[in-house]
Amino acid sequence: MKRQQALDAIRQSGVIAIMRAESSSSLMPAVDAVRAGGVRAIEVSLTTPGALAVIGQMAARAEQDMLFGAGSVLDVESAFAAVQAGAEFIVGPATNPEVIELAHRYGVAALPGAYTATEILAAWEAGGDMVKVYPADVGGPGLVRALKAALPQVEMVAVGGADLHNPGEYLRAGATAVGAGNVLANQDPLDSGGFAALTERARRIVEELARARSGRKGVHK
Repeated sequence: MKRQQALDAIRQSGVIAIMRAESSSSLMPAVDAVRAGGVRAIEVSLTTPGALAVIGQMAARAEQDMLFGAGSVLDVESAFAAVQAGAEFIVGPATNPEVIELAHRYGVAALPGAYTATEILAAWEAGGDMVKVYPADVGGPGLVRALKAALPQVEMVAVGGADLHNPGEYLRAGATAVGAGNVLANQDPLDSGGFAALTERARRIVEELARARSGRKGVHK
């Protein structure tokens, strides 16, 4: 998937499932579970042992409706390894202009991390395709709304504050998408094999985001 196609997929999906675990063995069934719930963009954190192998396995499936990326990317070496493994987008907790440059060199989308208006503008001017606002739970949707008012040209992905009840609020505040981590792939369901619960959580988030796009209020279940 080309860089612009990847960005369009994130815009259309509205959610990136952030997968991190103590081991990589449970990540593939977790990916299948959230995919069954309607999530189409998957980010595998490089803090997970064997993360590159998982990205490679997912990319090898060549599923046209899925987008796979690497998260927690701190340096050029890690970014290059992720791209070589098949990552279609690169996400960092902070901004490293060299990582952005490398991603673009290989036709891969770059989502650097930032929090303040100064950091977000720097990330955007460094070439970030979208900027990961992290940690978004410190400030919540109100933070995103204020940042978008000051920087309307920047596409923002709110990460760190989405749960089953509020993802639509971030879109209404102006975020392009949300990153959903613990709500979709925390260690407990991975350990217990509770993948049906992951599918249901994914479905609820996707439905809430669809309501936000249509202008309807969310219905909490």
